[in-house]
Amino acid sequence: MLEWAEDASAIWQYLTLFLLAAAPWLDVSLVVPLGILWGLPPVGVSVAAFVGNFLTILALGLFFKQISEWRRRRRERKGITGPTKKETRTRQIWEKYGIPGLAIVAPILVGTDIAAIVALSFGSSKFRVVGWMTVSLALWTVVFAVGSVYGFSFLNFI
Repeated sequence: MLEWAEDASAIWQYLTLFLLAAAPWLDVSLVVPLGILWGLPPVGVSVAAFVGNFLTILALGLFFKQISEWRRRRRERKGITGPTKKETRTRQIWEKYGIPGLAIVAPILVGTDIAAIVALSFGSSKFRVVGWMTVSLALWTVVFAVGSVYGFSFLNFI
């Protein structure tokens, strides 16, 4: 896939990054370094990844009830009765740190989409979940962009 991405025009590369970031299982922690590895400018990569991931979080906030019902039916069909490993880990973070803590660690531990679904299912308001996840997403987008450009050796100075 890397060869295709390097040979494609910039618009297709940005569109691919946007779609990857919007995918429920990918976060900026993967998409930003990938775009920078393709040789695209870090600011453009960061914007495409942020917007793609943000739209997923926004959609989850707006359509939580429908998504929750779909997940329940899907889990029943698969025979899943208890929480998954990610859901258990997310619950532990939630109980210890609440929504701000969950939002800040979500992109690197469980993913913003899983964290948003869990926070909403715990009864948090849509506004707070989308707000905190957006702040976290912006923070991590910058961290992964800077880290990808300069290498993560800059963390030794912190």
